[in-house]
Amino acid sequence: MESAALLSFVIENEDAAQRIDRWLAGRLPDRSRTEVQRWIREGLVRIDGQPVKAGQRTEAGQSITVTPPPPPTPSPLAPEAIPLVIVYEDADLLVVDKPAGMVVHPAPGHDRGTLVHAVLHHCPDLAGVGGEQRPGIVHRLDKETSGLIVVAKHDRALRYLQAQFKARTVYKQYLALVEGRLTPPRGRINAPIGRNPSDHKRQIVLPPDARTGESSGRAAITDYAVLAVYAARGSRTGNAVAVFSLVSAELHTGRTHQIRVHFAWRQHPVVGDATYGLKRQRLALDRHFLHAHRLRLRLPCDGEEHEFIAPLPAELQDVLAQLDSV
Repeated sequence: MESAALLSFVIENEDAAQRIDRWLAGRLPDRSRTEVQRWIREGLVRIDGQPVKAGQRTEAGQSITVTPPPPPTPSPLAPEAIPLVIVYEDADLLVVDKPAGMVVHPAPGHDRGTLVHAVLHHCPDLAGVGGEQRPGIVHRLDKETSGLIVVAKHDRALRYLQAQFKARTVYKQYLALVEGRLTPPRGRINAPIGRNPSDHKRQIVLPPDARTGESSGRAAITDYAVLAVYAARGSRTGNAVAVFSLVSAELHTGRTHQIRVHFAWRQHPVVGDATYGLKRQRLALDRHFLHAHRLRLRLPCDGEEHEFIAPLPAELQDVLAQLDSV
C-alpha cells in the first residue's frame, strides 16, 4: 500500500461487532493499529461515507473506505561518505558503533556530518523512513556519547523497534567513569527528570511539589554497579589523590541526558561532562566518559532476542590505562 489510492471494504457477517480500528488493522498487515487509529482521527476512514471513531463497532453490510495519506517525502538530506563502524546489518536494520563527537541527526548548528548523513550514503533507500530529518532513527545518543545505536531500514522495522523501546523491553547497558567512590557499589537511582526551568538546554532531577507531593518530572530509573575504582595523582588534581569509579549503568527509561543527570545529582558526575560535571576536570579528556556498551533487543527478521556489544573506544581505554586500581 504505497500509494494514496482509495481502499474499499465491505463488512461480512462474520466480521460484525468488532472494533473498527482492530478490524481494519487486521486487513492492513503493513500498517500498525496505532497508525490506523491516527487515520481515523484525521478523518481518512469512513463507514457508509460518515466519519468514525476508533472504538466504533462494525455492522454487517457496511461499506468501509480508507484514503491512506501519501507516502513519506524522501529526505532532502545529502548523503555523505562518512566511515561507519557497523556492528550488525540485515535487510531490516543497522547497528552502528557511533563515535563521540558525531551528532545523530540534523539539528540547528549541525546540518552536516551527522550519523543520518553517513547512513544515507551507506543505505540510500533509507530516505523518508520515519521522517525527513531523522530517517530510520529509532533512538538517540548524545553527541559526545559513543556506542551502539540502531537504525531501521524501512517503516515496518522502525515501528517494530520503537515499540520495544516504548515498552522498555530493550536492555541498554552503558559504561561510565564518574567522579569519586560511588556508594553503595550497587544500586538504583529512581529520580524523575525534567527540563531545568532556568536553563532549557539542561535537564535536572525535579523534586516533589511541596503541595501535591508529586514531581513534574518524567519517571527515570537507572540501575548501576561499580566495576572498578581508580586513583590518580597529578597537576590537575593539585597532586592530591583523586578517586574515580568505573560503573555499569542500565537504563530502564530513556530520558534526555539521564545517566549524566542522575550521577551528577548523586554528586558523582561523569568525567569530562562539560554540562553537568566539574568546572575544572581532573582528567584530560576531550569528551565525556560515557559509552553505550551493550544492547539487547528482538530483531524483526526472526522475533528472537539478539545482543550486540561495542568495546570501549581507544581514547577511553587510554584514560583507564593511566589510572591506578584501588
